[in-house]
Amino acid sequence: MADDKSKRGKPDRSRVAAGEPYEVSYFAKKHGISKEQAEKIVKKHGSDRDAANKAAEKIK
Repeated sequence: MADDKSKRGKPDRSRVAAGEPYEVSYFAKKHGISKEQAEKIVKKHGSDRDAANKAAEKIK
């Protein structure tokens, strides 16, 4: 099911949409890691942004 862009707020911001290339690219750029590393993190931790952020910080 497609991400509903009209529904904005905390629940949507607390998730990483792995199916959206721009989300993964932004995540990689934000943390200074490669896109491949970002994809692995999101795949491992799912859409939980907090867990993914913590994993990306460990890579730096």
